[in-house]
Amino acid sequence: MPQYGLMIDNQYCTGCHSCEVACKNELKLPLGQWGIKVLELGPWKLPDGKHWEFRYIPALTSLCTLCEDRVAQGEAPSCAQHCLADAIEYDSVDELAKKMADKGRMCSIFVP
Repeated sequence: MPQYGLMIDNQYCTGCHSCEVACKNELKLPLGQWGIKVLELGPWKLPDGKHWEFRYIPALTSLCTLCEDRVAQGEAPSCAQHCLADAIEYDSVDELAKKMADKGRMCSIFVP
């Protein structure tokens, strides 16, 4: 049986936190708990001295269940469905690894 997970393309995450909100609503998590948490890296000044750079990095926590009830009904996990930047994909780990190789850039694959 194939193992499933999420692939997160950090290059496209805009830091909107939609995945966090969708997850908290789906799992009915209390204040201060997340199934997915968007980490913020930066800002730091670029060498030109005029511009700043920052990154947003969605990361699964130990509370993530990959929305097992939704997936059992043929739906995607809530975080993937509600990602406004389409930076989160749900699929088998084998398919995600192929997609990651095709993208040619750094992505993360999470399997809870």
